[in-house]
Amino acid sequence: MANNIQSVDVLVVGAGFAGMYMLHRLRTQDLNVQVVEAGSGVGGTWYWNRYPGARCDVPSIDYSFSFSDDLQQDWDWTEVMAGQPEILDYANHVADRFDLLKDISFETRVLDATYDESKRRWLIHTDVGTAYDARFYVMATGCLSVPNTPTIEGASEFKGKVYHTGQWPHDGVNFEGVRVGIIGTGSSGIQSIPVIAEEAAHLTVFQRTPNYTMPAQNRPQTKEFLDDAKSKYDEIRRTQRESQAGIVGYGFGFGGADNVAPMDAILETSPEQREQALNDEGFAAIRRYMDIGLDMNANELACDMYREQVSRVVKDPKAAEGLMPKGYPIGCKRPVIDSGYYEAYNRDNVKLVDLRKGGIECITETGIQTSQGHYEVDAIVYATGFDAMTGALLNVDIKGRGGAKLREAWEAGPRTYLGLQTVGFPNLFMITGPGSPSVLSNMIVSIEQHVDWIADCIQHMDAHQWRSIEPTSVAEQQWIEHVNEIAKGTMLTAPSCNSWYLGANIPGKPRIFMPYVGGVGTYRTKCEEIVANGYEGFELAS
Repeated sequence: MANNIQSVDVLVVGAGFAGMYMLHRLRTQDLNVQVVEAGSGVGGTWYWNRYPGARCDVPSIDYSFSFSDDLQQDWDWTEVMAGQPEILDYANHVADRFDLLKDISFETRVLDATYDESKRRWLIHTDVGTAYDARFYVMATGCLSVPNTPTIEGASEFKGKVYHTGQWPHDGVNFEGVRVGIIGTGSSGIQSIPVIAEEAAHLTVFQRTPNYTMPAQNRPQTKEFLDDAKSKYDEIRRTQRESQAGIVGYGFGFGGADNVAPMDAILETSPEQREQALNDEGFAAIRRYMDIGLDMNANELACDMYREQVSRVVKDPKAAEGLMPKGYPIGCKRPVIDSGYYEAYNRDNVKLVDLRKGGIECITETGIQTSQGHYEVDAIVYATGFDAMTGALLNVDIKGRGGAKLREAWEAGPRTYLGLQTVGFPNLFMITGPGSPSVLSNMIVSIEQHVDWIADCIQHMDAHQWRSIEPTSVAEQQWIEHVNEIAKGTMLTAPSCNSWYLGANIPGKPRIFMPYVGGVGTYRTKCEEIVANGYEGFELAS
């Protein structure tokens, strides 16, 4: 039992960008809000992911809050795509600027949450002995916040140091003179490998599936650029909100609805034209073709271009062959950006182990045993990603009406209406939950839209004396069907695609496509229409 119970209007879990903005927004409505956060500081993803080379894959101008013009005008980004330290500095600046820390309880994890139907309130217990009695319960826990560490025989026997990119030591790691083995070549692996290779005595990369990655094309910001961007923020933000992914690409020559990247159809090009495109632009040439996300034949031509470019960059033909993605289309997984990834394999101290030719059998006291041989290492880095979209939500024992458990309600995959709420769990909101654009978008844009919707909803309920809100079963089912229908035919749901969008990286997790592919602009319009129609699809009760 909790030593004390605090009564609040809203309990928010998570102090990343979603939780911080939720706190700020609800304060403007004179609500009593408390945030609980497992870490010792704000920042969410950017608090935990401090691995070498960690960098945002969205231009900094796009990946920033729009709710305060003063904040926009005062903050100066130093790079086109900011690295983790700068983004964490930004998060701390936001927390200080809006005096958020006084309402955040750090180093606190939620254990369970139970809905009391008679009171129309949630009772939430934490691991520090404090409980909260709240009218509304908001999960701002992020889509990529529960690290996935694979179960490998003998892992506990390893005598060296072990790290996970999603839980990197805050004081950093010195790999000088160390033989490092890194498992995984997703985003965190691709970003960290070039940096670790520069320091380690030797780096062995254990790769199960080669990834498609594009050069970040990162560079320092200039004062002239920043001044120009600040003068155009209104246009930039409008275009972001109306776009597919919430990304204008400001900083790469794209500045608004009338100034976008030229697009071609790869099926209308000749081999000579594709060859010239690679000569001119390298990997980035593939970004110019609009049809590769819709047509498998077009996609395969782009894959051929990609593999050709790998062979041009990586000098060792065997390593190049091992790094070439095969058997699945470009676009089925989240796009990855890199800085010198393929070039790292030209170093004498970097070795690729292509696990397609024989997988990991076990971990020993001194290294990693594969069917291809044993590799001695002093340290192991797991770059094995996250239990995405649902991991953090299902880590908490959440019980709704009648004691129904969220884990059981989602046993066959997550069920939501708009990614905001689930039938049977009144007054529980999810920010960027399954069924919303979330990870297919610029997260800041999607976070702001969800937070504003939730805050406006609570304001509407207070004005009309409604005590609870939840979706109807019909609306939830129709939304699930809509999410799956519009994803059909895209590379994201191709039969050969095994991505974390589908939960394919977690053994035993139901294979279901979780984010909404329709785009942030379309989704925003749908949410606005639902409100205009009296919160269509929701049940409001007094």
